[in-house]
Amino acid sequence: MRKFLLGITLVSGICFSTIAQEPVVPTFPLDLETAVDIALKNNLTLKRSELNQLSNEATLLQNQGARYPSLSAGGSTNFNWGRSINPATNLFETQRIGNINLNASANATLFNAGRINNTINQTKTILEQGLYNIEATKNTITLNVINFYINVIFNQEQVKIAENQLLTTQEQLERTTKLVDAGSLPYSDQLDLQSQLATNNVDLINAKATLNGSLLNLAQALQVPYSSDFQIEKPELTIDDNFMVSESPTSIFETAVETMPEIKAAALGVESAKLGIKIANAGYYPSVSIGGNLGTNYVDLYDLEFSEQVNTNFSQSAGISLSIPIFSRMNNKASVQRARVQQRLAEVSELEARNTLRQDIETAFTNANASEQSYQASLSRIESLKESFRIAQQRFELGAINSVDFQVAQNNLFSAQSQLVYDKHTYIFRVKVLDFYLGNPINLN
Repeated sequence: MRKFLLGITLVSGICFSTIAQEPVVPTFPLDLETAVDIALKNNLTLKRSELNQLSNEATLLQNQGARYPSLSAGGSTNFNWGRSINPATNLFETQRIGNINLNASANATLFNAGRINNTINQTKTILEQGLYNIEATKNTITLNVINFYINVIFNQEQVKIAENQLLTTQEQLERTTKLVDAGSLPYSDQLDLQSQLATNNVDLINAKATLNGSLLNLAQALQVPYSSDFQIEKPELTIDDNFMVSESPTSIFETAVETMPEIKAAALGVESAKLGIKIANAGYYPSVSIGGNLGTNYVDLYDLEFSEQVNTNFSQSAGISLSIPIFSRMNNKASVQRARVQQRLAEVSELEARNTLRQDIETAFTNANASEQSYQASLSRIESLKESFRIAQQRFELGAINSVDFQVAQNNLFSAQSQLVYDKHTYIFRVKVLDFYLGNPINLN
């Protein structure tokens, strides 16, 4: 219990510090670890969850207080004119009467069939469930940021490909123009390459626009203002023969089900619902409480001093009350039925969470395998097309093929390069998702 309450206290400190601070604005270029950290600090959904935890902590404090007696004290003063009751004699008198009343009372519950203890335990369970829900939210935010971050890297590569394609076309156009001027090639070849150059310019503009869009998406995921200064650090993304995880989907699921916070939160939901049934059943049992009162008064009609009258009029009372439910108009029965339904719903939610996790892992594993095959196929394809383009370029410069055939070879190569970049980054992200389910730290190095 001490460890748990200490954890709750720490969460409270984290919540207050996180909520109180202004949104974090990054410095550029931005690395992945910093991007994730900023997203977690700025995310409003996460802050809302942390605020809900603070509310639940207040509920726990209130429920724990129900174990202790209540104590209250008060006083009043009155002045009466005309015919009124003298509080000292309890007789009607016609005169001005001033009096002071002092009182104190205390009450405590002795027995309520465990309702208080079960309510406290249920609140603690809800608090712990909230902690796991916060962790699940953090995981979702982290994966989302990684996806956007990798997408920026992918689009940076696409811009490079478009720039290389443009540069290759410019160089070939310069050579062709010279050959056309020398009468070695027809003018139509020059026109074809000029058209291709214009197309490449458009492709580069579109690639840069897509890159800016992906940077905007990342900035919005971090919930920071976007500007032209927003840039990321580009890590070296390498893939080796052991990059793909070796575990099977079943093995990954067995690991994930023990670590994923959403599974633990769902299990705690069932535990909370079971406690709810115990709380509802308490309505069928008697409750016993104890109470006491102290009172005194002072009347200004007598010559006795204040302290003497207070001592003389001092009274005490104490008692025990017993409440036995005989007929609650079906309220208790309905409460127990609703609590049992809540338990069944919580059990369904737990099963649903496990099924969702298993299906997500199976899908992630299948997608990662498919991406690996696509990546390997793209690697083989790119090597063949590089050689084809090299030969086509030589033949075009020798006049053995026309500009149309050269452009086809060039477009095939750059299309394959673009596909390779896509397959590579998709493969990397999907394997990182599997690493996440295995509980491994996610990084791009």
